[in-house]
Amino acid sequence: RAREGDKATRYSERSAMSKGNTSHVLFEDIFDVKDIDPDGKKFDKVSRIVGRSHDFEMDMLLDVNTNIYNIEVGEKLTVALARTIHLDGSANSGLMEEYDGPTLMDKYEYVMHGKIFRFEEADGPTMQVAMYVSFGGLLMMLKGDPKHLHDMDLDANVFLLMRKVPT
Repeated sequence: RAREGDKATRYSERSAMSKGNTSHVLFEDIFDVKDIDPDGKKFDKVSRIVGRSHDFEMDMLLDVNTNIYNIEVGEKLTVALARTIHLDGSANSGLMEEYDGPTLMDKYEYVMHGKIFRFEEADGPTMQVAMYVSFGGLLMMLKGDPKHLHDMDLDANVFLLMRKVPT
């Protein structure tokens, strides 16, 4: 658990201070779906997917509304986290908006908006950080090398954008 003064807390404080990156896409990788609902099905319309990324070797747990977006074990998903959906990088108002022009959403099949609510040091042979995001009660845990999460800020609003990789 993150405590005042431990590595995960110091990591998140450093991350909050690094404002040099102006890119609105904070993270993107392809994940292999390794398992679905490993602890059993908890809700009728939601499944928890377990994934492992190709390039950054990150582990992910992600709750997905399977009533509108069905996922199966063995599929590959491109998952991105972004500050904004505007292609020019301009900030979102924080309110539900209709968009006249193209957005990042046009490149993906499933989009959620949420808030980063926790960082903690994760167990492992090397330094790892777990980041937690809530999308209105649907949760995400992304764990791995902190260098791949350095642009993430505690309490930041983010968009999760996802699409299936054609086989």
